[in-house]
Amino acid sequence: MNINLGEMESRFVDLIRENEGIPSGELVKICAEAFEWKKSTTYTMLRRLCDKGICENKDGHVSTVISKEEIAAIKTDKLLEEDFGGSLPCFLAAFADRKKLSEREIDEIQQMIDRFRKE
Repeated sequence: MNINLGEMESRFVDLIRENEGIPSGELVKICAEAFEWKKSTTYTMLRRLCDKGICENKDGHVSTVISKEEIAAIKTDKLLEEDFGGSLPCFLAAFADRKKLSEREIDEIQQMIDRFRKE
């Protein structure tokens, strides 16, 4: 699934999510106001997101197909695979080297590790 979203695509998906099941004509009006888009721009963007499997336009009503959390998980998997060779420890090490973790964050990570060991 292609979840590589630009800034405007992300904002558009958020707008759809906020108005789940919105009639496509109403979506055009909201996008004209929110983004100053023409009707054709809204429908082009919608078609692109439908092609990516993120949104659907069924019977003239627009909705999202996958949740924000699912999108984030797919993006994370792609980042992990492409930039860190699929290695979660390498990703965590790169992250921890750039951002000082608080004691609370360290404890939360340790709790996750402990939980995964039990599974």
